[in-house]
Amino acid sequence: MLMKNGNDMARRTTKSNAKGSGPCFREGSWVNSLRFRRKMDQTPDFAILLTIWPAVKPSAIIPDMKKKVIFVCSANYYRSRYAEHYFNWLASRYQLGWNADSRGLLVGAWGNIGPISHHTVNALQQRGITLDEEPRAPKPLALSDLAEADLVVAVKEAEHRALMAEQFPLWKDRIEYWHVDDLDCAHASEALPHLEQQVHALVERLRTADGQNGP
Repeated sequence: MLMKNGNDMARRTTKSNAKGSGPCFREGSWVNSLRFRRKMDQTPDFAILLTIWPAVKPSAIIPDMKKKVIFVCSANYYRSRYAEHYFNWLASRYQLGWNADSRGLLVGAWGNIGPISHHTVNALQQRGITLDEEPRAPKPLALSDLAEADLVVAVKEAEHRALMAEQFPLWKDRIEYWHVDDLDCAHASEALPHLEQQVHALVERLRTADGQNGP
């Protein structure tokens, strides 16, 4: 039934676009598609529907919209949150046309652990990076996040590839994987500097791709 409804919607969209010269990429149409994605986000068959949905990112059709990278860890509490804030700090310094967010694959598995790790907060403060007075709660990764992001990075392949295969099998090979340990394998004083190096390398890669030069 879902696929039938999805196909019906696709036919209606194609029909409504027939008067123009090609697919409709107006902002209003994109907003409507996002609403549909979020509504169906918890439906297992939606993963299949996404494979036939137009692979157009918001940043490609909305003027002056920054591209988006999502960092993924397990609890969205420690590593991915650090990567998010550190990336955004660097992106601001270099005037990079990208913005970072973060999500987790096992949010809630450890109960209510709070909004953000003190290791993350302390390391960011030591580098002069300020946070909101009330950091948000961890957020689970959703299909709409994967569909809308220009780049998704899971911070530890040995930990997160299997979780991606279980939760989002059609996306497990469509994201980037790093190798940054959690606290069970490495202290924050070791893991976070390594994560910084990875984020720096990513920023330099994106700057090169965007045609930026210089220090």
